[in-house]
Amino acid sequence: MARDIRRVAVFCGSSPGVDPSFVSSAHDVGRGLAERGIGLVYGGGGHGLMGAVAQGALDAGGEVTGVIPQSMVEREWGRHDLTELLVVETMHERKAKMAELADAFLALPGGIGTLEEIIEVWSWRHIGFNDDPVGFLDVNGFWRPLLAALGGLVEAGFVRREAIDDLVVATTLHEALDGFGK
Repeated sequence: MARDIRRVAVFCGSSPGVDPSFVSSAHDVGRGLAERGIGLVYGGGGHGLMGAVAQGALDAGGEVTGVIPQSMVEREWGRHDLTELLVVETMHERKAKMAELADAFLALPGGIGTLEEIIEVWSWRHIGFNDDPVGFLDVNGFWRPLLAALGGLVEAGFVRREAIDDLVVATTLHEALDGFGK
């Protein structure tokens, strides 16, 4: 069944990581979304993978909505050349606004914040707070250790296999969008 995906929230690192392919993949995701007429919703940052995904979408003429807490704007972590920059007070408000704006969620490589954000929306999906698809872009096997750990949660009886199977795991944006039902 085809889903109407107008905007994808991308969670990713505010730093570039050690593998140059992380940055190029982030740029490609932004560009690819824009080329398909899909808007990007992201954390509003200007550095690392965040900056690259936004730049890719902007370079291709795409719609880019950043959502960033005021404290991060004050530290000059945000971009001001976006289609729209929404400034909120807290991280909780940021995540709620991103969830409100997006029709699907995709995690690129990142750190603790990226992991927390994608796990939260996945959890929301499984307790019925939304029905938006959730996925991981597995650039060069980045997410394999996490996916193996999640398999351990199934084996230990804390997560149903169906919850893991519900995740979209892809190596390209095209595969991710196919998995999202786009």
